[in-house]
Amino acid sequence: MATQGATEAAAIAAVPNRLLIDGDWRDAVDGGAFPVEDPATEEVLGRVAEAGPPDAALALDAAVRAQPDWAGRAPGERADILRDAYDALVAREDEVALVMTLEMGKPLAQAREEVAYAAAYLRWFSEEAVRVEGGYQVAPDGRRMLIMRQPLGPALAILPWNWPLVMAAREVAPALAAGCTMILKPSRLTPYSTLLLADVLQRCGLPAGVLNVIPTTHSAPVTGPLIEDPRLRLLTFTGSGEIGQALMAKAAEHTLRLSMELGGNAPFIVFPDADLDAAIEGALLAKVRNVGESCTAANRFLVAEPLAEGFASRLAERMGAMRMGRGTDPEVQVGPLANREQRDQVAELVDDALSGGARALIGGRPHEGRGHFYPPTVLDRLPPDARVLREEIFGPVAPVVSFETEEQAIAAANDTEYGLVAYVWTRDMSRALRVSEALETGMVGLNQGVVSNPAAPFGGVKRSGFGRKGGRQGLEEYLETKYIALGRD
Repeated sequence: MATQGATEAAAIAAVPNRLLIDGDWRDAVDGGAFPVEDPATEEVLGRVAEAGPPDAALALDAAVRAQPDWAGRAPGERADILRDAYDALVAREDEVALVMTLEMGKPLAQAREEVAYAAAYLRWFSEEAVRVEGGYQVAPDGRRMLIMRQPLGPALAILPWNWPLVMAAREVAPALAAGCTMILKPSRLTPYSTLLLADVLQRCGLPAGVLNVIPTTHSAPVTGPLIEDPRLRLLTFTGSGEIGQALMAKAAEHTLRLSMELGGNAPFIVFPDADLDAAIEGALLAKVRNVGESCTAANRFLVAEPLAEGFASRLAERMGAMRMGRGTDPEVQVGPLANREQRDQVAELVDDALSGGARALIGGRPHEGRGHFYPPTVLDRLPPDARVLREEIFGPVAPVVSFETEEQAIAAANDTEYGLVAYVWTRDMSRALRVSEALETGMVGLNQGVVSNPAAPFGGVKRSGFGRKGGRQGLEEYLETKYIALGRD
């Protein structure tokens, strides 16, 4: 145990714990710092410098100064830095995964998967950096038109805690590929992963001021002045709808370009002809991966009536057999939730369902003792007005309800203000395409429980936000279009 504790302490100590501004790791102007907690033990892992408004101003100044040079670099040069960072991050997989598990709680195996996934964004956009396309064409009146794509300019990314490395990489990689400088504001719960990514990029030759990192526990006073500054050209945010709406209102006052990913309420639809074994495996991925703390997590399991009881029973058996504990234990499959507030919110949703007549096949009560754990839970016999069917759960809780017709399934799936992702299980290809077209979501997982891919456009519709991460579309978020009318003299 002593050796393990020393290894963990060394991993945290190796991460820069200060602000990154203009290429320098520095203390906050006021010298402040805040603690970062291990959600499995509720013990403090370390302290990180806390940015204030003066630090944010310095970060934006640095990004603005660095913008012309970075935008003017050859695309191949930007691509080389991203590719080198990919190699470096992969080489440090074990170290980075351990840090992520300590600050976020996810099992080590899943943390390693996240390192690989984050690195893949660096690789994908290193390849896209040299493929920014413009155009030349003849207008109907015979005049010539030149279309150019140029870097948008300095961007601010406000990041969530649930995928601390991936969320940073999927913003940084396209920004750098496009020729934009950036300021990152990581979550106060998981700053170490973002600081590690920045350290990797610095070591790979990223010029000073191109990437700046300002951790803080007081987001609004720190980011507010940045959003109001006309030199900032893009605000990208992943998080709750309430905060997203507040940011949109503030950005609208300054006509600031936005990219928003605001959560979801993903339906997982199992039709009568589905491969039930495969559907169960997909359900485990879609629900329990990342402890259920994912905007793409299956939130409602809509199962055809003939299969519903058996599906719920088998899902409960599999989820109930999962080992819960601290993610550093290689046998653990379900770690803690992010903090006590998150655990209490999950418990509140489950209690509401149970008080309305729902049945817990497994779980249903918070873990007693140290750590922010909530056990895997499967609910059936839910009342139609149960909050757990309408609100994002962000925990390992699976509500199962039945349907009788395809039309009922589609109507139930679309009966939400969100529209990020849906999962569909059927062997009928005509039905698969028909249902996929009818679903009001930005993404569909067809006979698979994971949709995330750096090469794919990740994003939603309705109150799940707008803009896309990943794919060629992810690069578009950081580019501006310029049209040049060519004279013929």
